[in-house]
Amino acid sequence: MSTTIYPARRVITMNPSTPDAPAVAVRDGRVLAVGAVDDLQRWGDARVDDRFRDHVLTPGFVEAHTHVMAGGVWQYPYVGFFDRADPQGKVWAGCRSIEEVLDRLIQQESTMTDPAAPLMAWGLDPLYFPGERLVAKHLDRVSEHRPIFVYHASGHLATVNTAMLHKSEINANTPTPGVARNADGTPNGELQEPAAMSLAVGIMEMMQAAFAADDSKWNYAWEARNAGHTLVTDLGTTNVGSEERLASWRRVTDDPTYPSRVMVAGSGMFGGPADPAELAQIVRRLRDESCTDKLKFGIIKIVLDGSIQGYTARVGFPGYYDPPAEHPGNGLWLVPPEQMVDMVSIHHEAGLTVHCHCNGDQASQVFIDAVEAALERHPRWDHRHTVQHCQMTRPAQYRQMAALGMSANIFSNHIFHWGDQHRDSTLGPERAAGMDACATALREGVRFSIHSDTPITPMGHLHVMWCAVNRLTASGDVLGPEERISVMAALEAATLGGAHQLKLDHEIGSIEAGKWADFAVLEDDPFAVDPTDLKSIPVWGTVLGGTPFEATRG
Repeated sequence: MSTTIYPARRVITMNPSTPDAPAVAVRDGRVLAVGAVDDLQRWGDARVDDRFRDHVLTPGFVEAHTHVMAGGVWQYPYVGFFDRADPQGKVWAGCRSIEEVLDRLIQQESTMTDPAAPLMAWGLDPLYFPGERLVAKHLDRVSEHRPIFVYHASGHLATVNTAMLHKSEINANTPTPGVARNADGTPNGELQEPAAMSLAVGIMEMMQAAFAADDSKWNYAWEARNAGHTLVTDLGTTNVGSEERLASWRRVTDDPTYPSRVMVAGSGMFGGPADPAELAQIVRRLRDESCTDKLKFGIIKIVLDGSIQGYTARVGFPGYYDPPAEHPGNGLWLVPPEQMVDMVSIHHEAGLTVHCHCNGDQASQVFIDAVEAALERHPRWDHRHTVQHCQMTRPAQYRQMAALGMSANIFSNHIFHWGDQHRDSTLGPERAAGMDACATALREGVRFSIHSDTPITPMGHLHVMWCAVNRLTASGDVLGPEERISVMAALEAATLGGAHQLKLDHEIGSIEAGKWADFAVLEDDPFAVDPTDLKSIPVWGTVLGGTPFEATRG
C-alpha cells in the first residue's frame, strides 16, 4: 500500500475535531490521516510530495447544481454580458450592448459555409440592455435567410429571428404558452420556457446532441477542475432513460484521467421519461446497481417555475415590480401545481431525493407543501428533499422546511449577476434584499449549499462564496446586508453542505480519515484574505482520489 504525504501551508479540513493541519496523508485514494509530517510518517513508509507546501488545501468543492450542457455550449459563440473563461482557460469578452451582440453574431455568420445551417449563440442577458429589448427584428440584421437561435443566460428563454419563426411556423395562431407577442398579436421572436423554445425546428435536437457528447462531459470536468470542484451534479440535463447517454457517462468517468466525480439526476426534461413512476424505477435501479466511485445516481430533478430575470418565475403578492410590456402578469408553471403532490410522493416513496427548481416564492410553497403531503402519506426519515435556487424563499417557508427536514440550495451568484436588476426592475428593494437568504436559512436551521447553476453563471465556488459573504452587486452596492454570512459558513455550504444534500457526506465534503482524498488546491487562505478578495484567490487545481489535476490557464 503506497502512501503519499502532502505538506501544505494549511489544510482546512471542515472536520470540527481537527479543523486544520499542516499536512494530509493519502493511501489508496482516501485520506489516511491529517497532522504533522512526523506523525503521519508513523503510519509506515510514505513518499512526501512537496508540490503543495506553499498552497492551501480545502475539501474539494461540491457543486450540487450544474448542468453538463455547460461543457457543450462552448461550441457556439458566447454573447453574454460578463467576460467568461472557457474550459481551456481562454477568456471571452462580454458583449456590453445589443450592437456588440449583433456584431459578434455577424462575425460568426460570416464564417459559416452551409447556408441552411442555423446559427446558435448563448448567454444573452437582456436585463443588461435597458430600453429596447432584443427581438427578431434585431437578429434579422444578422441574416434574413439563416435561422438564428440565441439562448438566454437564464436558460429559460431564447430569441430567434424572423427566418426561424417562419421555418418553425410560429405565427399569430400558435397557441403555445411562452410565445411573446407584439401589440398586434404576432410573435416578436422571444420564446419563453421549454414548450415555446422547443418550437424552434431542429434546435433542441442539435443542443441535446451537443450536450450528450463525450467532449461536452470532458469540458464540464475541466471547468470543474479549474475552479476547485471535485464533484459536480448534472441536475436534469441527461436522459437517464437512454442507454447511449448513460454509456457516455460511464465511458468518461471510468477514464482515470477524468478529473471529477459526477452525480447525475433523473428528470423528465431533455427527452427523459415523462411518467414519474417510470422515472423513479429507472433512477432507483441506477442508484442500486450502477453507481461507481466517480458516477452517482439517486436524485430526481423537477422544474416547477421559470426565471425571475426572465419574468417567468412564479412570484407571490405583489407580483413583479416594474415588468416590461411584453411580460404582463405572473410567470409560468412548468408543472401544474395540482400534479406536484402525486409526483413528489411517487419519488419519495421510491426512496429517492427530490430536487425541485423553485425561483419564485409561489413555487417554493407548492413544493414544500407537496413534500409535507408526501410525508403524511408515507413517513420517511432523512429524505433531504431540496428546494433548488430558493431565491425568494421567505422566513416562514424556511421554518416549514426545517420542520420537514428539507434542504436548500441557494443561488447566491444572483446577487452579483442580477442583484441590481432585481432591486430596480423585477422585485423591488425590499424583496431583493431578502433574496438568496443564506443567513435566514442558517437562523432557521435549514441545511444548505450554494451553487452556480453553470452555464447560467460560471462554475466556481470561490465566487459563489464571495457572493454569499459580501452580497455585492455588479454595481458595487450591498444587497441585503443582514443576509451576509461568514466565510466559514460559506465554505461549509460549498463543501459539506453540498455533500449532505446529495447524501454523500459520508464519502466527501471534509478532509478526514476514510473519506475520498478530494481537495481544492488554492493559492491563498480563504480565512486570511479580505472577504472581498475571496473570488480572486487563484486555484492551482484539484486532487481527486489522491491524484493531482492542475488547472488549465488561458
